[in-house]
Amino acid sequence: MRDVLDDIVRWFESGETFGLATVVNTFRSAPRPPGAAMAVSASGEVAGSVSGGCVEGAVYDLAQSVIGSGEPVLRRYGVSDDDAFAVGLTCGGILDILVEPVGPATFPEFGAVAAAIAAREPVAVATVVAGPGRVGARRIVWPGHSAGSLAPGAPYAARLDDAVDDDARGMLAQGLTGQRHYGREGERRLDELTVFVHSFAPPPRLLVFGAIDFAAAVARIGKFLGYHVTVCDARGVFATPKRFPDADEVVVKWPHKFLGETEVDARTAICVLTHDPKFDVPLLEVALRTPAGYIGAMGSRRTHDDRLKRLREAGLGDAELARLRSPIGLDLGARTPEETAVSIAAELIQLRWGGSGRPLTDTSGRIHGETG
Repeated sequence: MRDVLDDIVRWFESGETFGLATVVNTFRSAPRPPGAAMAVSASGEVAGSVSGGCVEGAVYDLAQSVIGSGEPVLRRYGVSDDDAFAVGLTCGGILDILVEPVGPATFPEFGAVAAAIAAREPVAVATVVAGPGRVGARRIVWPGHSAGSLAPGAPYAARLDDAVDDDARGMLAQGLTGQRHYGREGERRLDELTVFVHSFAPPPRLLVFGAIDFAAAVARIGKFLGYHVTVCDARGVFATPKRFPDADEVVVKWPHKFLGETEVDARTAICVLTHDPKFDVPLLEVALRTPAGYIGAMGSRRTHDDRLKRLREAGLGDAELARLRSPIGLDLGARTPEETAVSIAAELIQLRWGGSGRPLTDTSGRIHGETG
């Protein structure tokens, strides 16, 4: 929804009801992940995409129908579906898409959700997509409170809502979006009710250390991939917003001190590009003791060997050192800062989704795998 937020907030604030199509489940080689969204205004304006062009035409028609009827519709598009094949879904994947009417009357909490997303505050939207009850019933879950109900008026509503709140907050903490299954009253051992939890966690952080030309390229591609990018260097003459216009923030501070004061989680990526032992070693000594999901350092293999020696002398063990990705990036033969940034981004993507890093022409089976 982030990709279409500006447009749909404008429609919502004008009092207009629009159709919001969201991918709620995928199978096999689906072109877009759960959470991908496309919106259609009452006047026919379109924002976003649910399949990269495969089924947008059919979804557009369905969204206009939903705007007119006021009723949400869950529709499956797949290669085995004659209608879906006719509109171009030939990749072999299957998409479940929920199309909902959204407006002040049908989704009164939307303004609060949009404000949280814009402010990068965590919020999750849980929606009934199949099973007993009303498809399209929603519950909005923040870390400290909730609004709405997945079974409005039902005597068991509180039990179901509480169960979904717990799961949604766990998913929100991990930045996960996907389906969860329950019994009618929230029993986790049953699966008669399907709820789609769309997590809007703050963007993951990319911490880039070293105010060099390679860092500018990494900041640019990191921003493109959706990271909140911070560039840090102790040298104020080099660490300036003018040199790093794509960074969300530029910090002048000793890298290891800044990292020691910064919140780091499993979604955080740390790129050490300083290429200087007096910066690298103290910084990596801190970094390798954080829960960061990615820690990479630039340098030659000789530099890497020397760096490992210094880190061992500083007291780090084999398990901690095994987390270090150095030399940083995948082997693409990169030379320029921009090419190196692409190789680093490729390694980040590989780690996120569990890819092999090999050419697709040399592999077989599914192209789009599960989360790594």
